[in-house]
Amino acid sequence: MASFTPSLTRPASLWRGLGLALCGAALITLGAKVQIPFWPVPMTLHTLAVFLVAATLGPRLALAAMAAYLGAGAIGLPVFSGSPERGIGLAYMAGPTGGYLLGYLLAAPLVGALTRGRGVIGTALAMIAGLAVVYAGGLAWLATFVPAPKLLTAGFTPFILGDLVKIALASGLIAAVARLKGRAQ
Repeated sequence: MASFTPSLTRPASLWRGLGLALCGAALITLGAKVQIPFWPVPMTLHTLAVFLVAATLGPRLALAAMAAYLGAGAIGLPVFSGSPERGIGLAYMAGPTGGYLLGYLLAAPLVGALTRGRGVIGTALAMIAGLAVVYAGGLAWLATFVPAPKLLTAGFTPFILGDLVKIALASGLIAAVARLKGRAQ
């Protein structure tokens, strides 16, 4: 017979998960807002933040964090890179970068799942797989705004070097934290 006694751990776990997802969304927002001079275009830390959140929170909470971030942006909060200057809300999301945002939503749980128990190289490869998803969504959507011959020049070439640097940083940071955590126990 099933017990209908309320669980004290379930609400605590729910609140903990909600708090982690919201902190993840805040970190993603911060990453989208930080700009670093880089060649050939300035670089944000958006990809770094999404992949760090995914690798540390796992697939479900990474998806929740990314969904919270996109939800905040959809209702008009200026969480996206270049907002509010380049627009806010659903209008921004339907613009040229909308496919990349969708790609992040799909990549976050993938990276969260693939990085579990991996070393630095496995984590980097998982993040590269996630990056492929981001670029696939981004370029597919960008193709509705940019002619095909200019698509890679507009949506891939200026960003790939910076994204690979961010993946190296993120996977190295995850590995370093795991080593420190192992020493502390």
